[in-house]
Amino acid sequence: MPAKKWHWRSITSPFHFSQVIPKEHNFQVLFTSSVLPLAELIALRPDLASLKKIVYFHENQLEYPVREKKSRYFQHGYNEILSCLVADKVLFNTSFNCDSFLNKIKSFFNVVPDHRPKDLDLQIRPKCEVLYFPISFPGLPDSGKTSPEMNKPLHIVWPHRWEHDKDPDTFFSALYQLKDSGETFDLSVIGETFTDVPEIFEEASVKLKENIVNWGFQASKEKYFEVLQSADVVVSTAIHEFFGVSMLEATSLHCYPLCPNRLAYPEIYSEKYLYNTPNQLFKKLRNLCRHPKVARTHKIEVDLSRFSWDTLKTAYRTQLATQ
Repeated sequence: MPAKKWHWRSITSPFHFSQVIPKEHNFQVLFTSSVLPLAELIALRPDLASLKKIVYFHENQLEYPVREKKSRYFQHGYNEILSCLVADKVLFNTSFNCDSFLNKIKSFFNVVPDHRPKDLDLQIRPKCEVLYFPISFPGLPDSGKTSPEMNKPLHIVWPHRWEHDKDPDTFFSALYQLKDSGETFDLSVIGETFTDVPEIFEEASVKLKENIVNWGFQASKEKYFEVLQSADVVVSTAIHEFFGVSMLEATSLHCYPLCPNRLAYPEIYSEKYLYNTPNQLFKKLRNLCRHPKVARTHKIEVDLSRFSWDTLKTAYRTQLATQ
């Protein structure tokens, strides 16, 4: 369901699906994203109430870093809580996602002036499980980059949405420091753009013009993987991340991952790949700029098999089973 504004698509989706789901059916399972307000769909289509209802959280709005308070953000979080109450099973893509959601339910209702609901987390928690999102990796880590690449400048890739919750300001600030300190590097900034693109991207396209080798959304998945394959280091500066598919895809293609020590990242990456401050990010990148061979020959220490479909398919089939 393409959408110019996902907020509106989410709010109106129960009506849409109530119209397009066949009235005559023998369905047994209803599997939905947490973005769909399940309680409203069931109210509009009571014939679906008897199905096994599974809600999958790829993120949660209770943890979303809003720049300004708007009533719609309460509505989205409220819808997610109601969906959990209606669902038979609630699945999360990481423990961080699950814990952050359950632990914030109580404080989420502090904005309500009176008659605040109580103990909703206790009602929802027994339904919850963590089930990683399955990824079809383009390739698995090998012994490292091939020898002809060893003398090239370090190639840094940032493969995220061009939105404020990925904190591009911190990323580009680190690159400005690298450039000002005389370090050489190549840069690929790829990922989707939407209606509102932070101004920092236009500024960075000028300041880092001499470093840029790829800029903007890639036309195909194959081209996207080619860029990741050509890169040496993949960086995240996210302030909103519950899993990080692009980081894992890049890691599988032997990019050295650098992630903030927060959100879902400590659950996936060991301490050596984490940084605590923007200055630590700068220092790690500076060291790799000076010694790119370290990134190119490093054996990635991330267990990618945990996130492959071959590993996860049995668990998914178990969740979807009705017997």
